[in-house]
Amino acid sequence: MAKKSVRDLDVAGRRVLIRADLNVPLDDNQAVSDDRRIRMFLPTLEYVVEMGGKAIVMSHLGRPKGDPAVDAKLSLAPVAKRMAQLLDQPVHFVGQIMGPDVEKAVSDMTDGDVLLLENLRFDPAETVIDKAKKNPDGKLTPEQDAVRVAFGEGLAALGDVYVNDAFGTCHRKHVSMYDVPVLLGAGNRAVGFLVDKELEYLGKALESPKRPFLAVLGGAKVSDKINVIKNLLTKVDHVLIGGAMTFTFWAAQGKKIGKSLCEPDKLDLARELIAEGGAKLHLPVDSVAATELASGVATQTIEGDLPDDLMGLDVGPKTLAQYSDLIIQAKTIVWNGPVGAFEHEPFHRGTYALAEKIAQASDNGAVTVIGGGDSAAAVEQAGLAKRMTHISTGGGASLKFLEGKKFDPIEIIDDV
Repeated sequence: MAKKSVRDLDVAGRRVLIRADLNVPLDDNQAVSDDRRIRMFLPTLEYVVEMGGKAIVMSHLGRPKGDPAVDAKLSLAPVAKRMAQLLDQPVHFVGQIMGPDVEKAVSDMTDGDVLLLENLRFDPAETVIDKAKKNPDGKLTPEQDAVRVAFGEGLAALGDVYVNDAFGTCHRKHVSMYDVPVLLGAGNRAVGFLVDKELEYLGKALESPKRPFLAVLGGAKVSDKINVIKNLLTKVDHVLIGGAMTFTFWAAQGKKIGKSLCEPDKLDLARELIAEGGAKLHLPVDSVAATELASGVATQTIEGDLPDDLMGLDVGPKTLAQYSDLIIQAKTIVWNGPVGAFEHEPFHRGTYALAEKIAQASDNGAVTVIGGGDSAAAVEQAGLAKRMTHISTGGGASLKFLEGKKFDPIEIIDDV
């Protein structure tokens, strides 16, 4: 998947439409509380600025519902402020997505200027393609399609070339992700440094990994990871299972799981995955359990069946020992999903301990790829982020990538 990089575009003096993923959390004072996604995007933005391009940045923030009182809290204005601080130069914010004010702001730009448009999802046209799934024929109505086309043409008119640096939304065929680069045409489309890095590490991990190749998969539901497990079982040497989905597997094996989370309708699927995985698929052998999910609650380490009044909330020490031995031997590691309820002490211990082992493997030369979302948050909180080879910025996107899905917004970008 060798795609043209922003380095391959002539951006000097040109209007560069950059789709970034600036979907960052804001605190009660409407200030950016975690600027990691902005910092990850900076290299692309800095390059365009240094090369004399006019950077017109587009992004979404949250999921606006069309309620002005609610949506006002999802404005990208605080993002523009933080981006200017990190970039150390002014970032002009329009407060609109398109229209006369935006057109004037673009025409007033000089080489090296940066302009940030308002939250793309304030206009329902950005995500109108999602409505096709709800239509009887699975296609947009003529009216919906006209809205999509008009929005795409309006955005495309603002730029000369297009850069996709929003890996977190690359699995979504939204207007700014797909229609805009289509309209700007071949020769004018590239990926930014962040997306390029995501494709490099996730792509290499799946297509040409150093072995042993190991995947750690956590999270609450087997149903969320079905396709990932199925795809990875054809590629990896080991899949280590953790998180609440453990108990669906345990129940499928006939074990008692107490009050633990379980998907009863997925027991047959779990049995199928166990049979398909064979020796490759590793399940926890013990669990740290409690009567409720709460910080500071008394815990018990249980091997075997869980009593009716307990729920499993973290992997136990025997599981950690077994998993750690496999992790230390691995040369490529992909991790998606915490192995316990790490947001609540003391159920963070298993996830942090595995993160430390993965960091040690990385120190020893293994390629370690952390699949965004909660996994990335756990690594950051454990203070281990700098020791990992790559931390994805796209939780949902990285999950789809691990399923083996092709992304239309990536496919449309020019090949090298």
